[in-house]
Amino acid sequence: MKSLYWHTSGEGNVDLVLLHGWGLNAEVWKDIAMRLSPHFRLHLVDLPGFGRSQGYGALSLADMAQQLVPMLPERAILLGWSLGGLVASQLALTQPEKVRGLITVASSPCFTAQESWPGIKPDTLQNFQHQLSSDFQRTVERFLALQTLGTESARQDARALKEVVLSQPMPSVPVLEGGLEILRQADLRDALTELSLPFLRVYGWLDGLVPRRVAEMLDERWPESRSVTIEKAAHAPFISHPARFCQHILYFSADLTK
Repeated sequence: MKSLYWHTSGEGNVDLVLLHGWGLNAEVWKDIAMRLSPHFRLHLVDLPGFGRSQGYGALSLADMAQQLVPMLPERAILLGWSLGGLVASQLALTQPEKVRGLITVASSPCFTAQESWPGIKPDTLQNFQHQLSSDFQRTVERFLALQTLGTESARQDARALKEVVLSQPMPSVPVLEGGLEILRQADLRDALTELSLPFLRVYGWLDGLVPRRVAEMLDERWPESRSVTIEKAAHAPFISHPARFCQHILYFSADLTK
C-alpha cells in the first residue's frame, strides 16, 4: 500500500514545501525547520519511496512530482534540494497556478556533465547504480560523504546526514536506482527558460556535485531568476551554514508577500 509522508507545522501564513535529496528523508530539514517555523507553514515531505513514504517503486521525475500534487497547498513556495530541486522544478512547470515561488538548493536542471555543460560524469552515476546492489550501505555513505567534501565541518555534516538516513526506513535499491536514473537523465534547462514564477537558486561554493560554473551559466540563461552562492559551503549549505541559508530564504519570501 502506498503511503506518502507529509507533515505540516509552523506558525506562519505562507506555505513552504521542503523536498529532500537522494537517499534521504524530511528529517534532513530538522535544524532549519526550527528557524523557519515562526515564519512559514512548513510542509515536510518524504519523497515517494524514501523514508516514511513506503510502497513505491522506482519512478520517473514526472511520476514522482505527480504523486505530490494532491497534497500541494495553494500558492506554496517550493524548496527542493538536489534531487528534490528537480522535483520542485517539475512541479513548478506543471502546476504553476499552485506555486508562489521556486527555490532550488545545490541543484541543477541537468546533473550529468555534457559537452560544454559541467556536472557529474555519467560513469560516476552509473558506478553508483551498479554498486548499490553489491554494497548498499557503503554506496549510500560514499554519496553522502561527497555532499560535504571540502567544508570546514565536513565530518560533522556527513555524520548528520548519515543519522538522518538511519533515523527512518531505508529506501529500497530499486527506489535508489530510480533516483540516480533521474539525476542521470533529467534535463530541464530549456523547460525552465519559460518559467515565469519568482525563482531563487542557492549554491555552495565548494559543491563537488553541482559545480559553481552552473550558477554562472544559468545566470545568463535564466536572467529572470536570482542566484546566491554561500562561500565555504558544499552540497548541503543548509546544514553547514543554516543561519545564512535561512536568511536568504526569508529575503526571497519577503519579496513574494509584499
